[in-house]
Amino acid sequence: MSRIAGRFAALQAAGRKALIPYITAGDPLPASTVPLLHALVEAGADILEIGVPFSDPMADGPAIQRSSERALKNGIGLADVLKLVEDFRKKDLQTPVVLMGYANPIEAMGMEKFVAAAQAAAVDGVIVVDYPPEECGPFVELCGKAAIDCIFLLAPTSTDARIREVARVGTGYLYYVSLKGVTGVKSADAADISTHLPRLRAASKLPIGVGFGIKDAASAVAISKSADAVIIGSRIVQEIESAGAEHAVARVKALLMPIRKALDS
Repeated sequence: MSRIAGRFAALQAAGRKALIPYITAGDPLPASTVPLLHALVEAGADILEIGVPFSDPMADGPAIQRSSERALKNGIGLADVLKLVEDFRKKDLQTPVVLMGYANPIEAMGMEKFVAAAQAAAVDGVIVVDYPPEECGPFVELCGKAAIDCIFLLAPTSTDARIREVARVGTGYLYYVSLKGVTGVKSADAADISTHLPRLRAASKLPIGVGFGIKDAASAVAISKSADAVIIGSRIVQEIESAGAEHAVARVKALLMPIRKALDS
C-alpha cells in the first residue's frame, strides 16, 4: 500500500478527514521550505503538496503566481525541489509528499529521469496540471512502476467521459477543483460542491480532495462533510508572503492548527 493510500485508510478508520496544505518550493527562500514542511506536519497536515515553480502557471491565481516568481528568482528549479524533498525525508519518512506543477519542467528534465529522481527522493504522488489523462499513458506507466501516484484534476465542468478516464488512470486521490477559474480568487461553495461529488464517487473509489477557494476553518469543515480531504493552497501562500521568511513558520502553524482542530471536532 502506498503512503497516500495508507494515510487515507488510517484516517477513514479513525473517522477523520485529511488536511492537505500546499506551499511553493523555494518561497520565500530556499532555506524556508523544509522548515515550513515540518511546521505544516506539526500543525496537523496529513499529506503535503509542494508546488514546483513555473514561469506560466495557468491554473494558479495571483498569490501562487507571485510565489512562483519569488522562487524562480531564488533559482529554484525542478532538481532543487527534489533535493528539498530529500532533505525533508531526513526527518520525516511517514508524511506523503505530492509534487504539483506543469509538464514543461518535467519534459526539460526528461520524463524517465524525473520519475527516477522523484522515486529516489521518496515522492509519493505527482499532479501535472497540463498532462491530460487521455494523453499521458507513458508517464502514468512510468510512475506506476516507480510506485508514484498520478493525481488528476476534475472540475465542475468535467464531462462524464473525462471523469471516467481520470478514474481509469488516476491513483492516490481525485483532486476536485471547486471553482471555475484560477486558485485563490473566489471562495468555495460547499453546497454546490456536494452536488457534484456523487458523480465522482460513482466512477471511482479513490478518496476525493477538494481544493481552490478554501480559506478558513469554517469553509474547510463545510466542505469536509462531503469530501475526504480539504486542500488549502493560496491562503497559506498569502500568509507566507505577508509574514516573510523570518515569521513564515510561526504564521503558517497559527493558520493551520485551528483548521485541523475544527476538522477533528
